[in-house]
Amino acid sequence: MRWDNLFDDLETQLENELTAEEVDLRAEEERLRLARLGVRERLLAVQASSDAGRMLRLLLRDGTRIAAIPTNFGRDWFAGELCEEGSRSPGCIVPIDAIAGAVLSRAQVAASLVPLQQTPAARALAERLGLPFVLRDLCRRRQPVELRLMGESIYGTLDRVGRDHCDIAVHEPGGVRRESAVTEYRLVRLDQVLVVRL
Repeated sequence: MRWDNLFDDLETQLENELTAEEVDLRAEEERLRLARLGVRERLLAVQASSDAGRMLRLLLRDGTRIAAIPTNFGRDWFAGELCEEGSRSPGCIVPIDAIAGAVLSRAQVAASLVPLQQTPAARALAERLGLPFVLRDLCRRRQPVELRLMGESIYGTLDRVGRDHCDIAVHEPGGVRRESAVTEYRLVRLDQVLVVRL
């Protein structure tokens, strides 16, 4: 009888130790997963969550605040709609590097930490589309844009997009790019672009 109790007690202790090791292992795996998360992944997880509210309140590197609803994510940018004074603008592109921080609700914080369930093909396509690719498409379409830069905003049409810069023909907002309407030509480093408004 005593031996049975002793063996039962030892078995219970062993199970408790194995369970504690498993809990510790899972906690360490979660800490490592969280350590590898980037801003893009966290914002993408908020956008993917239907419960958290998709509008993001972002702090940009120049200290300004914007509210946006992301619709598509690329490797280093997201496209969406700006929310200004209760209305939505036609659209915007925000480089991830332009984001200094985000003001999240409790539900958005929780949603941003949930692992994303993406197919490898969808992830591979998004990883290849960088900001220069998107800006080249706007350039090809001759789409007038407003570039919010560090310290100023300029309106015009993209003429060229390089690896780390773009050329923009500056003209009046609402106008089209005509040689007679262009007031100046600017070469802009892409790391200075905070928001591209369409």
